[in-house]
Amino acid sequence: MKTVSQLGDLRGKRVVIRCDFNVPLNGTIITDDGRIRAALPTLRALLGAGARVTALAHLGRPKGRIDPAFSLAPVAARLGELLGQDVKFAADTVGPSAQATSVSLADGEIALVENVRFEPGETSKDDAERGALAAEYARFGEIFVSDGFGVVHRKQASVYDLAKLLPNAAGELVAKEVSVLSKITTDPERPYVVVLGGAKVADKLAVIDNLLSVADTLVIVGGMAYTFLKAQGHEVGDSILDESKVATCREYLDRARATGKKILLPVDVVVAEGMDFDARRAVGEVSVVPADAIPSDREGLDIGPESAKAVAAEIAGARTVFWNGPAGVSEISEFAGGTRAIADALVSSEAFSVIGGGDSAAAVRAFGHSDDEFGWISTGGGASLEYLEGKELPGLAVLEGSN
Repeated sequence: MKTVSQLGDLRGKRVVIRCDFNVPLNGTIITDDGRIRAALPTLRALLGAGARVTALAHLGRPKGRIDPAFSLAPVAARLGELLGQDVKFAADTVGPSAQATSVSLADGEIALVENVRFEPGETSKDDAERGALAAEYARFGEIFVSDGFGVVHRKQASVYDLAKLLPNAAGELVAKEVSVLSKITTDPERPYVVVLGGAKVADKLAVIDNLLSVADTLVIVGGMAYTFLKAQGHEVGDSILDESKVATCREYLDRARATGKKILLPVDVVVAEGMDFDARRAVGEVSVVPADAIPSDREGLDIGPESAKAVAAEIAGARTVFWNGPAGVSEISEFAGGTRAIADALVSSEAFSVIGGGDSAAAVRAFGHSDDEFGWISTGGGASLEYLEGKELPGLAVLEGSN
């Protein structure tokens, strides 16, 4: 891929950049600005070179409708604070405000237009509809820079179609993401441990299928672990279970045994009657039980202390670790112990650690860890997983020099 450093003299050039500013909000308060900070190296390079930068981004899923709850106005304010300069904010996406704001930029100035997902054409399945919207985006610049890694697996107007209309390049973030993920899928330093968590096993099956031939150990935690425990013949009570995937999980366990790979599952779990998300607390008594003895009326909500020790030991002996997905409902303190143990083990480890996925990244920051305590924190949960599956990502394939 061509990168920003290969674009030549950018002074006075109008550059349109796709960023990923899909940050978590509490009202209008940004609770984790990691994705905004991840865009700073590319933005500073462009602005320092004298480019006139118009940024495109999305927030949430407004489904093609204008919804003030998903406005990028708080992002523009925070971006300005981090850049140390004014970020002009357009009140629409491709309308009069956006066009006037973009045209008004001087050398080294930046504008952010409103949420691209307010436009129905952004995520349309119709090529012509997406193409028409991309043509509107193209009016913002003469060069396109793709720096929103979290959306490169989407065939969307501001990601894919716009790249076909303008000379383009990958931003520093996208180039770094590709470099890191390529390394851990083709030539990782061994032992290579992959820790997969999160709620749904179906979301990770293709990754497991691909990584069984690459990783030395797969650690399965979070809600997805209960389908694997069921595949071993264990009772899982009211825990998250995908009955349709039990046979597939059993096949993976058999395949791992046959090929000398290790799949590490929880040996104990934290259970309760359930959880109250609004009150941020457990429902009923919280207790630790063996993973093969979950009561039929209890729900597994975190890995237990013995499981946490086992995962930490695997990480301690690794040279490369990829982690995606929390070990439990880490937003609730009673069920955050497993996720915290994984984060602490990575910080203590000498392995090159890669954290993929917004939930895992948000968790480690909530625990007080800084980004530089890890080898790399990916900004693209779905994109990083699809890359590890071996899929072609449209937003990368379309960039000049990608093929």
